[in-house]
Amino acid sequence: MTQAPDRITLPAAKTATHSIIWLHGLGADGNDFAPVIPLLELRPTTRVILPHAPVRPITVNNSMNMRGWYDIKSFDFNPADEDLAAIKDSAAAIAAIAAEEQAQGIPADHILYAGFSQGGVIALYHGLRHPCGGILALSTYLADAANTPAADCDHCPPILQMHGTQDPVVPYRLGRLAHEQLKHKGYAPQWHDYPMQHQVCPPQIADIAEWLHERGY
Repeated sequence: MTQAPDRITLPAAKTATHSIIWLHGLGADGNDFAPVIPLLELRPTTRVILPHAPVRPITVNNSMNMRGWYDIKSFDFNPADEDLAAIKDSAAAIAAIAAEEQAQGIPADHILYAGFSQGGVIALYHGLRHPCGGILALSTYLADAANTPAADCDHCPPILQMHGTQDPVVPYRLGRLAHEQLKHKGYAPQWHDYPMQHQVCPPQIADIAEWLHERGY
């Protein structure tokens, strides 16, 4: 079984009934979104887990070693260049965290996957293939789109996609393409965009908080 990665855990103030596993982007670590969590004013029964991606060489950054959930070989984001083996490995590592959460009494449908950029790719990849409470996909795209499973009545999680209209890293068009791909597969993703680059902004944080609160987090 794949080992769960190192992580930061923000415990629930009361007995946890829900968990959010929140994945950072390329070159960051679990600390990246820690300052955002208090702004969401989550319920006292929500635990937040912020895993650290492994360190690996990243081709587009001159093969420099940095934290990444998978390699990026080209900024063209050509599906033929996707590092699918590492994407699957990282999804398995997140599954190991989810298994630990379930062992602590959190049902699978009370575990929500959130991710920014590369982290969003993993959140979508894993969350679309396993029971979950929802997927929050920030400034990201859909990997292995051709093999994304179709939605069914047993697994059609709520999905919120958010993207900056001026994103120079993951182009806005890729976010919109992912949105259409998900709808084509039978999901009902929500879409929000903001006049920003590859980042998060205060109005977006407010929208995330509202969406999470509506789902019991």
